[in-house]
Order: sequence, then structure tokens, then C-alpha cells
Amino acid sequence: METSPTPAPYPLFPMTVYFVGAGIGGPDYLTLKAYKILSQAEVIIYDALIDREILSIAPENCIKIHAGKRGGEKSTPQAEINRLLIQYATKYKVVVRLKGGDVGVFGRLTPELATLRAIGVDYQLIPGISSALAAPLFAHIPLTDKDSSTGFMIVSGHNPERLNWEVLSQIDTLVILMGGKNLPLIVEKLQKYGRPPSHPIAVIKEAGSNNTQIWKGTLATIVAQTLNISLSPCVIVVGTVVDQTYQDGKND
Repeated sequence: METSPTPAPYPLFPMTVYFVGAGIGGPDYLTLKAYKILSQAEVIIYDALIDREILSIAPENCIKIHAGKRGGEKSTPQAEINRLLIQYATKYKVVVRLKGGDVGVFGRLTPELATLRAIGVDYQLIPGISSALAAPLFAHIPLTDKDSSTGFMIVSGHNPERLNWEVLSQIDTLVILMGGKNLPLIVEKLQKYGRPPSHPIAVIKEAGSNNTQIWKGTLATIVAQTLNISLSPCVIVVGTVVDQTYQDGKND
């Protein structure tokens, strides 16, 4: 009986920190390169929204360190994350900094790269599937349409007062991350700067997980539809593309 040969280890570089995008949900949404790197990791420093099943890809003796940040909950200070990177990057050859979605989308990447540059440690950036792109698809919402959406913009809803809503209200399709707790203010700002109460909006919570929830409505109805519900983590989509699959008042 023939047996398949054992796959050769993925070629990695010595003393390198791999910033890996975990995508959304479980291992199914990892890139092949991310999977191979995780399978040889000696240390994984991971964020709060990482699906724990992904961590099981790593070798049994891999050191796994939670360094999550969640709005309204106890978070690991950035200075502590930087310290962890220095501590492990100078002792181990394959250190993975595992971030949800894509490492370059609201992942606070800049201070961590600066930390590694300061100590002369090399790094690689491994893209992941961002929830900004994937969550709308889970809700059957295309971000672009040749007739109704020639483009889209991704913004953080963490601090709505800092955003230029006069400009944002003119964008065909607006994708808002980290805006769940500020949904009433976001709706207020959009209407103040020209979007009618009937304008379509969707909220997609925990896209890619077994707990995915989707609400579709209008600027006039969405706050009431999600009242007293914790929406974190969620992606908010504003635009007529939501109407492609609009179902009034229904939670998909």
C-alpha cells in the first residue's frame, strides 16, 4: 500500500515576525500561506476576535499569547503588545502576530512594525480576508454595482465625531467597522447631511461564525430593529446595494 510523502516544511526566514491576517471565522477563511506559517509557529501573539480553532493549527509546543483589544472590555495596552514582540522576536525564529481580518485594515499595524524596525528584526505581512469585504457577501450585498454603486469607502465608526459626514454621505456605498455602539449617532449624521430616512442600511454581526446575524432596514428603522442588542463585532453597510436583497424588518 502506497503512502503519501510527508509535505516538506514551508520555507521560512530566521528571526522573522509574520503578521498574519486570520480572515473571518475559522480556518476555512485562511489563505494557504497563512495556514502553512501557522503550522510551524513557535509563538503566536493573537487578537481577541481570532477563532480559537485557528490556534489548533500550530504545533503542540507553540506558545500562544492572548493580546486582544475589544471596545468596552479589558484590553491589552499597545505598549504591552510591543514589549511582547520584543521579548519573543529576539528569542524565537518563527513568531506570528495573528490579527483578525486583514493585518492592514484597522489592525494598529504601524506601531508594531516600528517596534520591530527599532530592534532590527525582519517581518513579513500576510494578507487576510477583511470583514469589510466578506461580511456584506454573507448578507448577499454586493459592494459595487454598475448602475448604483461605482465605489465604496471603508471607515471606522469608533469615533463618529471625527469623520467628515458631509463627504461620507455622498459616497455610493459606505462600509463602517467598529460602529455598533455608535449606530444611532451614525444614522443621525447620515440623515443630517442628506441621506433620506428611507435610505437602505444593513448590520452584519459576527460574519463568518456560527452566530452570524443580519439586519436589513432603513435609516429610519435600523436602530429600533437592533435595540438592546450588543452588535459588536459588526459591519455596517449603507447604500442602495442593500436593496438588492432587502427584506423589510426581518433578521436573516
